Order: sequence, then C-alpha cells, then structure tokens
Amino acid sequence: MSLPQQLRDESDFDQLPDNIPVTATIADIEEKKGFIVYYRFVIEVKTKGNSKYLIYRRYRQFFALHQNLELKYSAEAQLGYYTCQLPTLPGKVFMGNKKEIAESRIPELNNYMKRLLCLPTWVLLDDLIRMFFYQTELDSQQVPRALRRLRPPTRKVKTVKPKTDLLSAPRAEAVFDFSGSGRLELSLKAGDVIFLLRRVNADWLEGTVRDKTGIFPESFVNIIKPLPESDTNEEGGASKSGNRAQSSYSCLRCYLLQPEGIDTRDICVEEDLSIQPSYKDLLSQMSIFNSAVLLTLRGVFQVEDIALNYRDPEGDLIRILDDEDVALMVQESKQTGSKVKRPVNQFPWELLVTHAKDLTVYNTEY
Repeated sequence: MSLPQQLRDESDFDQLPDNIPVTATIADIEEKKGFIVYYRFVIEVKTKGNSKYLIYRRYRQFFALHQNLELKYSAEAQLGYYTCQLPTLPGKVFMGNKKEIAESRIPELNNYMKRLLCLPTWVLLDDLIRMFFYQTELDSQQVPRALRRLRPPTRKVKTVKPKTDLLSAPRAEAVFDFSGSGRLELSLKAGDVIFLLRRVNADWLEGTVRDKTGIFPESFVNIIKPLPESDTNEEGGASKSGNRAQSSYSCLRCYLLQPEGIDTRDICVEEDLSIQPSYKDLLSQMSIFNSAVLLTLRGVFQVEDIALNYRDPEGDLIRILDDEDVALMVQESKQTGSKVKRPVNQFPWELLVTHAKDLTVYNTEY
C-alpha cells in the first residue's frame, strides 16, 4: 500500500536541521510589472527551528518544482526505489483575469504546500524543496507590507508626516503633461512641483508629487533645485546611494527607426537584468513604447505593424521572429556588452523597432 510510505517517521523528523521548512502559507498576492503584468505570491515560511521569513514566488516556479519532483519521485518515473504520492498542483489557466486567477489559486496552493511539507523526511531534505522555500537575497531585499492575511484585525497605525524644508528640497516643475505607463511611472500635470528623490539614468528621475512616488522623464520638467552630487554619477546613471534600483526595475533601451530619423526611448520594467523575455512579451511591451512615442512627438505619426530587431556583433540588423531569436540576441549581447559602457540597471541588449514591411534596413544582397 502507498499510504504507509506517506507517514512521517517522527524520530527521523527530530533529526532534521532547524532550517528545514515545516509550514508555508500565502500571506498576500502582489502585482508586478515586467515584460508582462504578472502576480506573485507572498509566502510566509516557518522552519523547524521556529524562524519565520517571507519568500516571493510566481506560479510558474510552483509548476517547475512540481515537474522536477515528478521526474524524481512519482511511481511512473521508475528512476529508483524511493517513490511517494505527490500532492496535486492546480493546473495552468490560459484565459481570464490574472488577478482573479491568482486569488483563486491561494487556497489550492496553500493545500499543495501543506501536503508537500508533510511528505517523508527524506523528501524534505531534497534540494529542490529546500531551494524553493529558501529565502534568497532578492527575497530578503523586498520591502515588507501590511500583508492582509498577516495583519491583526484591530491594528491601528498612527501616521506622522515628517516636516520637510520645501525651500531646500531638490525639486522640479512639470512643463508638459505626462501620462505614466503602469504603477512604476509617475503621472504629471503641467505646473506640478515634483520633489526629487534620485536620478535613475541620464533621461529619467524619481520623485514624489501628491503623495505618489514614481519615475518620469527629465525632458518633461524644469529643474528648480538639482539633486546633490552624491545622487548623480558622472554619466548621469543610477545614484550611488540608490543601488536598490537594481532590484526594483531595469531599463530597456529602444530605438524607433523611421525615414525621418531615429527616436530613442527607455522602457522601465520590474525584471532582473538576467531575465530573458519571450518574443510575445517583447512585442506586447512595444505597444507601450508606441504610445510613449506618440506622446513625445505630439501625435505627428502613428506606428503600426512593427518588427523587432537587434544588431549582431558585425553591426547588421537582424529581425526577431521567435523565442530562439531572442535567445540569440541575449547570447550575442554578452560578446559585445563589455565594449559598451551602460548604466548599471540597463539591459545589455537593445531593441530596434522598424516597420514590418521595410526591408531596406537589412544588409541583404539579391
């Protein structure tokens, strides 16, 4: 019978190290804006030694863990003597509202983690499980929130606003209206006074207006009092005291190639520099790029039916058609990346956007 194999031997459990996870509960979900908008689960983990910490995982990480466990321990795998009955993971959902899908998965994933951590002790010691529930450096750098499933129901918080010397604070005045794209960017109205926090790169700043904080392009504002020297390096890159930018977002440099000339735009996404997006994600992100170009150029032209490209080490333009082309772009960028000096939070690869029907941009011979 398979049931006795699932019973944990308490004497073996007592011998486990204190850092082994024993319970895990989803405390909240949070929306993240990367190459696509996605949701991740905020999970409170408790170890055998009674320590607690938070980890942040996407559904696809649950899915990858389950697939790898099935390869090792399912009866169908037949790779060794040790097998066990793994819990059922809720399947993928391809249609519907992403937030509603994430919300509906919370009780299912809680049950999955509960059953997973009740497996025999030799499974708990597997590196697959230990690394999934391990608090990484990126997890520990996240700013904790008042998580709804951990918040006391009668908790009262008294908010005290710090006194600010408005005349000495670095600030700027908005010259044009700017419509921020997503939660990362700050929306501005002409005449707004923005209190500056730091410089993101040569073109973007971070600031606060009307109790909201975000990033915005410097070309839309007039600097009244600049940031201190310590918040801007020689190349106008990330601030020396603001290296947290690397863990919160990255900038993707894009070029729009047209007969009238080349327009440059930095797209900011909450993805690590090591992330390799899919072709579909990049194409979707460029719809944001197009609207931003329209805003900058006051609607002079409209870009439709676009093609994505990159430059190879020889300098030729290569059209991107699928995920394999994206992988090749990322790989080739590593060969030339060391020759180009970029801000610390900018991807080493760049996108060149052209009209899909314009084949004159390619170095071809007939």
